[in-house]
Amino acid sequence: MNNPQIIFEDHFKLYVSLKDIVLFQSELEKESIEYYSDLECQPDIEEGIRYLIRNKDRESLDEIIKKHQIIAGTETIPISNYREDRKIYAIYLKIILVIALIILIVMLIKYFFDIL
Repeated sequence: MNNPQIIFEDHFKLYVSLKDIVLFQSELEKESIEYYSDLECQPDIEEGIRYLIRNKDRESLDEIIKKHQIIAGTETIPISNYREDRKIYAIYLKIILVIALIILIVMLIKYFFDIL
């Protein structure tokens, strides 16, 4: 329900993460919430896709976002995917531990062969 008329009504802007767009639009349509999104006018979609939504639909929208854990933000509160950041930090930690373990094994081998 991409309705350009929303531009001229009391609305707010919401930026939705690229990976959640399909789910977000599907839930908006299930709840009969009209929105406007013009992809051609958005030069930088890395920050998410901009949706204009009527202020009267805020409560319904909040419930959709919470229920489906959709990553969204506003112009003043940017999108930040903490779940993805945690995964990246976990990978970094595993790499550091593997490197430390390899160094420890090499040091032990060198120590034992120097004694013999």
